[in-house]
Amino acid sequence: MANSKRKLFLKRRLRVRNKLRKVNAGRVRLSVHRSNKNISVQLIDDVNGVTLAAASTLEKDLGLVGKCNVDAATKVGTTIAERARKAGVTEAYFDRGGYLFHGRVKAVADAAREAGLKI
Repeated sequence: MANSKRKLFLKRRLRVRNKLRKVNAGRVRLSVHRSNKNISVQLIDDVNGVTLAAASTLEKDLGLVGKCNVDAATKVGTTIAERARKAGVTEAYFDRGGYLFHGRVKAVADAAREAGLKI
């Protein structure tokens, strides 16, 4: 019997995350969550179990509420890089979760790199 899309997504997310943990031990994780209406990004310190910074299209001060396109993802990526700098983070590893690395997810990563966050 075929697996559901959700099961395949969760399996892919665990596979990606476990591979990244082995290679990038001790670094902060830049985790992306994408839905049809919004995109959110978090800088997570897995050692201490703490979120250091976050950015999302749900924040009213960004002016992107309800928008989830490549332009909105670029703005979220730039914002998370600025907040990471304020939190004292200069490098992180990019956790795309179970999402493919193109479109909005790629736009977040590229914008964060251009804004100075080493991914």
